[in-house]
Amino acid sequence: MTASGDREPQPAKKLTIPEIRARRGGVPLAMVTAYDYPTARLAEEAGIDLILVGDSLGMVVLGYDSTVPVTLDDIVHHCRAVVRGAPRTHVVADLPFLTYAIDDARTIEHAGRLIQEGGADAVKIEGGRDVAPRIAALVRAGIPTMGHVGLLPQRVGELGGFKVQGRDIASARALLDDAAAVAEAGAYAMVVEAVPAELAARLTERASIPTIGIGAGAACDGQVLVSQDLLGFEQRTAPRFVKRYAELGAAARSAYAAYAADVRSRTFPGPAQSYRMPEDALRALEETIG
Repeated sequence: MTASGDREPQPAKKLTIPEIRARRGGVPLAMVTAYDYPTARLAEEAGIDLILVGDSLGMVVLGYDSTVPVTLDDIVHHCRAVVRGAPRTHVVADLPFLTYAIDDARTIEHAGRLIQEGGADAVKIEGGRDVAPRIAALVRAGIPTMGHVGLLPQRVGELGGFKVQGRDIASARALLDDAAAVAEAGAYAMVVEAVPAELAARLTERASIPTIGIGAGAACDGQVLVSQDLLGFEQRTAPRFVKRYAELGAAARSAYAAYAADVRSRTFPGPAQSYRMPEDALRALEETIG
C-alpha cells in the first residue's frame, strides 16, 4: 500500500527466466511462499517478484514437524490454488522428499506434474553436487529449475536439526563447490539457506546465477521468507532470520475470541446480519401456524 492507502501497481507480467537471471547484481528479487489462493493474490497485488509453493507447507499449513511427509500430490494441489491467485507472478514449486532420489526419468516425471498439473513456471530441488545430474536432466527436458544449497530442510534428520551451514572451512568450501555445481548444471537461480552472511556474500560474488537468501545475509541477489513467518501466523518456531512485518496470528486469535463471546451472549448475529420476512408474509405465516 502507498502512504495514501492506494494499492501499489500489480506486476505487468510475470518475470521470465532471462529476466530473473538478469537481476543478478541488480535490484534484489523479493520472493515469498504461498500455499493458497488468497495469499497468492495478495502477494501479487503487493508486487512480489516470485512465489514459492514450498514443502514448508508441511510445517506451517499441514501441521507436521518437518517437510518430509509432504507429497507430490500436496504440492500439485496447493500450486493450482496459488497459480489461480497469482497468474502474473513467477511461481516455483518444490520437488518434495524422495521425488528426485531414484533416477532422472522419475525426477522428470515428477517435475513435469508440477508444471503440467500444478501450473508452476519452474521447480526447485534441494542439494548440491549430488543433485547436479538431476538438475541437468530437468533442464535438458525443458523444465526450468531453481537450486537450493546450504541448510536442506528435507535432510534435517541427517543434519541433526535446523542448523546454520558452512561455519567451518571444510563445510564452507563444500558449500561453494555445491553452489558452483548447481549453476553449472543449468539452474537459473538458487536459494541459499542458513549460511553465514560472509560466506553467502562470497558465494554470490562467485555464482553465475542469482542467489536468493533465507538466513544468508543481505548480499544475496534476492530474499525469500515463509509468509506465515513474516505475517506472524506461525507460533511454533521463530528462526533468527525472520522479520515479522505483521502480527496477524494475534489479531486472528483476538477476532475468534470476540466472535465466540458475541455468539455466547447472543449479540451476534444482530439485525444487521439477519434477514427479515416481509410483514404481510410474516402475518400470513403466523395465521397459518397459529
